[in-house]
Formats: sequence, C-alpha cells, structure tokens
Amino acid sequence: MPNLRVLDNALPVAPLKVVAMESAAKLGKSVDNYLVSFRKDLLSKYKNDPAFQGYVAPTYLIDGETPRFGTGEGKGVFHESVRGKDLFILVDVCNSSITYNMNGYINHKSPDDHYQDLKRLISAANGKAARINVIMPYLYEGRQHKRSTRESLDCAYALEELRDMGVENLITFDAHDPRVQNATPLSGFDNFSAYYQFLKTLLNGMDDMIIDKDHTVVISPDEGALDRAVYFAGVLGVDAGLFYKRRDYSKIVNGKNPIVAHEFLGDNIDGKDVIIVDDIISSGESMLDTARQLKEKNAKRVFILATFGQFNNGLDAFDKAYEQCIFDKIITTNLIYTDPKLKERPYYLEADVSKFIAQIIDFLNHDVPITNVTTSTEKIHEVLNKYNERKNFELV
Repeated sequence: MPNLRVLDNALPVAPLKVVAMESAAKLGKSVDNYLVSFRKDLLSKYKNDPAFQGYVAPTYLIDGETPRFGTGEGKGVFHESVRGKDLFILVDVCNSSITYNMNGYINHKSPDDHYQDLKRLISAANGKAARINVIMPYLYEGRQHKRSTRESLDCAYALEELRDMGVENLITFDAHDPRVQNATPLSGFDNFSAYYQFLKTLLNGMDDMIIDKDHTVVISPDEGALDRAVYFAGVLGVDAGLFYKRRDYSKIVNGKNPIVAHEFLGDNIDGKDVIIVDDIISSGESMLDTARQLKEKNAKRVFILATFGQFNNGLDAFDKAYEQCIFDKIITTNLIYTDPKLKERPYYLEADVSKFIAQIIDFLNHDVPITNVTTSTEKIHEVLNKYNERKNFELV
C-alpha cells in the first residue's frame, strides 16, 4: 500500500469527479469502487469541514457521454455540473468494440474517434472545472512519436492540443517513447509501469517458479524495450538479454520496415524460465518469433508480459504457437479493451491495474508527490520473499 499518512496532512485540490468514457467504462467502474473503499473510513472530524465537501461519496463517477448524430457527427454532454470539480477523464483509445451508426452503416470507433470524443468532453466542461486531468493508459499516437522522413508528428501535436484545451495533467502507462513529453515541457505528464502487478499475476499463476540468476532470465524482444527488461531484471536480481531486430529499411509493409531476422544477445538460457517484457503485443508476429527462438535455445518455459495486448491479427497464431509449446503464459493488463475470447484461453492471465490507477487519482487529487504510489524495489522484494517462502501469498 502507498504511504497513506501523507494524505492526512493534505487538502484535496477540489471535490473529486471521474468521467469513465464509454471506451473505459468497465475499468472506470473498478477504479471507482477502489476510490470509494479508500475514503469510506474518513475520520468524523473532517465530515463537516467545507474543504472536504463531497470527499466521502457512494460514487465518484459523473454522468458524461458522447452521442452521435445520424451523419456520424458527435457531441460531448455532461448531465450534471462539473463546476469547481477536480475532473479526471479516463479514456481507452484502443477500444475497437465501440460502434456507432452513420448513414445506416455500423462503424467501429478508431483511436481518432475516441480522441475526438475526449476533446468533446473537455469542451463540454466549458472551463468550469477546477482542474482537468486525462488518464489515457495507451498514449494516443504514441508510436508516431518522432519524424524520420516527411511524416506527421501526431503524438506531439495531440499533447499540445490537450494542453491548449486546459488539460493540466496527463497520466499514461508505458509510453512507447516517454521523451514525447518534451512537446509540452511545462505540462504535467506522468508515465507509469505495471511491474508490480505483472509480477504478482505471474507468481499467482505459477506455483513452481524459482526467481534467481540460475533459474530465470528477463529478455527484451527488441532494443526499444531494453530499458524495461534491464529494470525488471535488476529488481528481480536476474540476468537480462536482448533480441536485436534486423530490418529491411528498403521496404515498408503495413506502415513499418519488415523484420529480416532476430539476433540474440545474451547469456546461456538452457533450462531457464524466460520472461519477455514489452509494452505492446500488436500483431504478435515478432513476439512469437522471439519465443520460438528461445525454445530452440532450450528455454524451459517462456512467459510473455506486455502492458497492452492488442492482438490486431486475431488469436489463431497464438493458439497454434501454444499448442506447439512455443510459449507458456501471456500476461497483459486491463488498461485497454481485451477481447473476451482471449480471457477464455488457457494461456492467458490478466493483470488488474485499477487499484493502482485509483491510488494515482487519490494522490493527485491531494496534489501530493506521486512517488508515494510508485512501486519500490523493497515492495517487489517483499513479494518475492513471500512467494519463495510460500507464505500468505495472494494477489491484492
């Protein structure tokens, strides 16, 4: 748990309200349940204090929606006042399951649609909220963060646009390249990772792992994820390895240069459990190729950990790879929409990050340092020690 004593000496910025857009309705409900739980035991001496008006509530969710006209045009609407509120808007730009009607056709919302709806709700707040904060777990256009040729800079422009609309803080997870925040250096930008949630989910799902240098190794599937792998390996006290993606830069297939081969850089993994750490499973081809090569190098088991499980090409390739024993478990978070079919797969585990988000919201609402909710090395070591001793270990 975070250092809750810090909150005892801090006033809330303003009464808290959370808008869970349709794309993040399920996650928003879970976050709200935790917020209600955190605050239900407020000391009675604060209940009549004007500074704590609305501090304890049966729900912090506010009624906001983005309906569409028959032409496909939309608008943002709040059905209750947001004046003077500390407003947190939760959006999942990856949720392709949301549909709307346009001229008799059913369209699935794209990331562009979700982003436009987000701006509509910000506009509907009409400058009356005390503060506007956006929680966007998957950073919109985060993979288009730099210019290589004559290209648009979509992510940087979006950050500037949100800043100009009055957004003071943007909270995201595992940004593809967090340096994109340089586009708005004077605005709040917090980038979190779910290492703690990943670890507890993995250890709860596997009861026979031995986490040490002799039995476990953490692998980065490419150079872009190396920092994540090195950090995770360092906290676990195990070795790290890297796969280098050799690409054909003379071609572009599906918007990117195709991979020619994966070259492994690392120590011997013979007989070891391997944990692959990355931010996104997109089509999954690269991840499965990495897992296949690890098994060819006689890895004992392969566990794939990715913050965002998009699975853009479906699950058939993963089903086939699992049948061939190419990998053993896949863990993704509930930060973005997950296909219900994936949850039925025997190889899938979901890491719940809603409690972590609720803690972030609670501390930001009091305007105290977010370092109070970030996972410390000591906390992860405590989990490992409990697991190794097999004492009172459960996911909380």
